[in-house]
Amino acid sequence: MFELQGTDDEPEDYEGFYLQFHDFFALDGHEDGGAVMRYKPTALGYVRTDTCGISQLWDESQIRKLAARLGYDFSGMIVYDPATERPALARLKAQATRLDAEAVIVPSQAHFEGGEIPGSLVQQVDVITVSPEETYARRASISGDSPFTAGSSSQGRVWRGPSDL
Repeated sequence: MFELQGTDDEPEDYEGFYLQFHDFFALDGHEDGGAVMRYKPTALGYVRTDTCGISQLWDESQIRKLAARLGYDFSGMIVYDPATERPALARLKAQATRLDAEAVIVPSQAHFEGGEIPGSLVQQVDVITVSPEETYARRASISGDSPFTAGSSSQGRVWRGPSDL
């Protein structure tokens, strides 16, 4: 954000000034030919210590790699330890809301209670599993016929790509 302040010593016919950028960037749809500034959606990682065991660091690195490959801005890892007896899903959903996250990436469905992805989470964010690599999406398709559901049961149908439309 720029805050521009004038001074009192400008001449009467002074019309102000403007900023002009040459070849630094262009907005989508413009013919400037510069680089395009784009929004990167935010993703969180989520792991359970009791499910990961000694492979926790491996699982975390796989989550980060998948987030980067899918074009997400990875904002952090939620590590849940059942020994703390704090509600894991509430914490995860609160953090996703606070960060305006588009997705939560987990190593597998086993990291959720009962081995199922909570429908209430899928209603809020896309849930992506590393292994197998699947996306449980909250959005409907363009045609209006949803190839997946977002919370009618505790687990949505899997979105595998445009061929599902």
